[in-house]
Amino acid sequence: MAGKFTSLVVLLSVFSTLFLSSSAQNCKSYSFSSNQQFETCLDLPVLGAFLHWTYDSSTGKLNMAYRHTEVTSTTWVAWAINPSNRLSAAMMGAQALVAVPQTSGAPRVFPSPLQDYTTTTLAEGNLSYSVTDLSATYQNNEMVIFGTWTLPANTNSITHVWQAGPVSGTTLGAHRTSGDNVMSKSSLNLLSGLSQSGGGSSILRKRNVHGVLNAVSWGILMPMGAVIARYLRVFKSADPAWFYLHVTCQTSAYVVGVSGWATGLKLGSDSVGITQNPHRSIGIALFCLGTLQVFALLLRPKKDHKFRLYWNIYHHTVGYAVIILSIINIYEGFDILQPEEVWKKAYTGIIIGLGAIALSLEAYTWFYVLKIKKSENKAPYGSNGNGVNGYGSHV
Repeated sequence: MAGKFTSLVVLLSVFSTLFLSSSAQNCKSYSFSSNQQFETCLDLPVLGAFLHWTYDSSTGKLNMAYRHTEVTSTTWVAWAINPSNRLSAAMMGAQALVAVPQTSGAPRVFPSPLQDYTTTTLAEGNLSYSVTDLSATYQNNEMVIFGTWTLPANTNSITHVWQAGPVSGTTLGAHRTSGDNVMSKSSLNLLSGLSQSGGGSSILRKRNVHGVLNAVSWGILMPMGAVIARYLRVFKSADPAWFYLHVTCQTSAYVVGVSGWATGLKLGSDSVGITQNPHRSIGIALFCLGTLQVFALLLRPKKDHKFRLYWNIYHHTVGYAVIILSIINIYEGFDILQPEEVWKKAYTGIIIGLGAIALSLEAYTWFYVLKIKKSENKAPYGSNGNGVNGYGSHV
């Protein structure tokens, strides 16, 4: 039995390690087919995108090329600058260059000023900046937008946004409002080439931290604590160690889970115009129920108290509700964040492993209880009818 829990801990460690892994791409090794050269480039953190540019701060001339990979013939792409420099609302008021693949010939590329976040169509219009030499290429599932912007002289940094969305006939549909599509923004220093704090990579990191904290706490430690309480207490040798293990596991899960919950609140306040209602509602419910469970420990009646039965019913009902809601909300989080498939597979594997351990312990526990009862029935004065270590009253 100890070996099974050791294996689970190893799986948990592997899952947490996934947070540290990342796929490296390098824009510096890329060569443009037109032999164009740019002084600086940046690997953008999401959507498989890259930005190349040459900038003269004295004149405000920004000669740029935006590359977007894995583009199908029914996908539009866009790169934009937001004059307000407000990263929290980078989409609203952004001045965009949009490119759309065509059935024949070069892609259609046009300027499009975005009025607000709720804009569902990308209409052609005049930008607040002058853009010349506008063109685009599309080959090998890669779209490249070229253009020369005239920014105010001595502009050192910009807030930029990049996006991709569906095309149906001649209609450009709205992009997704979850996953990488809500993290595709950052503050960029045009002189140093560094993405400033609070940019897309920072938001991505915060979302990953939020996901890992909640998956480990609510989604793994909570179920582990329930398994410990249900199956270890039947063994006299594990009493009262099982209780302290259970409390330690659940309390740790709550503390880490609250940290993840607080991170989610911060992400929500930083994501203007974006609301993940089901995920947020379940998260609030989990926080409330988890808090009730923690305070219930302070009100736990003694074993022989007349209200102990009702307390047990409450404690078990709320506990299992928390576990079920936690697992549902973690998969909601996967759908929102859209991480690499290995994350979801790793968590699914851990849950399946926990379930397999619970099933095997359930069978072994009943075998053990029935064996003890049979042994007690053979005793000269019979059994006291209370089960083993009180287990009979809790099954």
